[in-house]
Amino acid sequence: MSLPAYTATTPSALVTHPNSKPNQPTFPSRPHSTKYHLTRSHTHSPIDPIVSWTSSIALHCRNGQLPEAAAEFSRMQIAGVRPNHITFLTLLSACTDFPLEGLRFGGSIHAYVRKLGLDTENVMVGTALVDMYSKCGQLDLAWLMFDEMHVRNSVSWNTMIDGCMRNGEVGEAIVLFDQMPERDAISWTSMIGGFVKKGCFEQALEWFREMQLDGVEPDYVTIISVLAACANLGALGLGLWINRFVMKQDFKDNIKISNSLIDMYSRCGCIRLARQVFEQMPKRSLVSWNSMIVGFALNGHAEEALEFFNLMRKEGFRPDGVSFTGALTACSHSGLVDEGLQFFDVMKRTRKISPRIEHFGCLVDLYSRAGRLEDALNVIANMPMKPNEVVLGSLLAACRTHGDVGLAERLMKYLCEVDPGSDSNYVLLSNIYAAVGRWDGASKVRKKMKALGIHKKPGFSSIEMDGSIHEFVAGDKTHVETQNIYAMLDHLFLELRICGYVPEIEVGKSYEHD
Repeated sequence: MSLPAYTATTPSALVTHPNSKPNQPTFPSRPHSTKYHLTRSHTHSPIDPIVSWTSSIALHCRNGQLPEAAAEFSRMQIAGVRPNHITFLTLLSACTDFPLEGLRFGGSIHAYVRKLGLDTENVMVGTALVDMYSKCGQLDLAWLMFDEMHVRNSVSWNTMIDGCMRNGEVGEAIVLFDQMPERDAISWTSMIGGFVKKGCFEQALEWFREMQLDGVEPDYVTIISVLAACANLGALGLGLWINRFVMKQDFKDNIKISNSLIDMYSRCGCIRLARQVFEQMPKRSLVSWNSMIVGFALNGHAEEALEFFNLMRKEGFRPDGVSFTGALTACSHSGLVDEGLQFFDVMKRTRKISPRIEHFGCLVDLYSRAGRLEDALNVIANMPMKPNEVVLGSLLAACRTHGDVGLAERLMKYLCEVDPGSDSNYVLLSNIYAAVGRWDGASKVRKKMKALGIHKKPGFSSIEMDGSIHEFVAGDKTHVETQNIYAMLDHLFLELRICGYVPEIEVGKSYEHD
């Protein structure tokens, strides 16, 4: 077998291992081995050298040290110890955490096990190879390995399905799912979780309903994926049903599910229910606290967010980057500019946390909401990374609020570099021109969009009823209940007029109504 260059070891480094046979070359044992060997001398129970070497390799793998694990594997062979399928499983599993290096080393491991016939005859080794190739982005090789396996079990099928979903081959995953001899909760969860990761939240919920109709009981991983879909769609009704379902299961106290429930309720605007879940948790993690802090901040409860931030520290939890994101968001929404800058400084200087783009985005939003647009632009100009469309869009929206056309024009230079095909920023700039009566500027933006082939995507609203999501665009009349919907809107408008409401009508002012 040809191993990567970084696994090579010179024979001059060899020493005698305490567990080896006489004259058998090997390598020094790990630290603290004295106590280990004293215990062994009392029990007089010999340790299989394969177990000893594999354990050493596994230790490196658990610590994320793939080159060291590969080097230890080379030394194992030099020592004359033949690896078994557990050794290969350990190494292949570690390769998935390092897609670039792992693919090269994993390929050499595959060559080794092919000589032994383990890749096609041993279902665990074959499945591990399918998993390794799919997680390293080599789906064709994963398919080739899957097709060559003489023996497959449900884990093999589920791994291949997960690989297809992971690499965006949804159609292939569905075909494979339909061909499965027997589907279990993991099979369904692979599909549901894959749709969630791709942002196809409605499809995820549809597959969850099919799972229930098929009589398959969801596990806690399924529930976490479904709750994520509910959070992104604002599907509160289904989220409440999931909460009731969880309360009857053995995993009702699972900390990950509780954290997911907090996130779902927060993003659906039900911060009171999120807090109720938090307070009923028998044990909380840093994620639990962060979910509440961010939830309070996003729902406009800045005071509670900062209160929970301080409570978290008193409970002995060390705030991380997400904690400070929540605190900065709270300061931004409540106009606490000085306090927000202080949090940012503490994060950098005291906690030694390197600010990520979301932290700089919070600073931009902090200044923008306070009307300090030049300060916000200075943050963007001095960021150690390129700003994304979210950061730039935040300041551009503030330009519209404050009528700063000049700054908006300067921002478009950044926006065209980051996302030249985005329609939303061009539309916003056009509306900024229109808001101050600069129709020539608005017309120029529209002509540029046309020249670049950029079309305005219609915005839509959505509402959940009886577990189903209904979407609408402006002036939409395609819904089956259109007549009743417009009748209700007319009724609401009449009620508003009775209460004294007078709508603001600005003819021709906005691009959106052209």
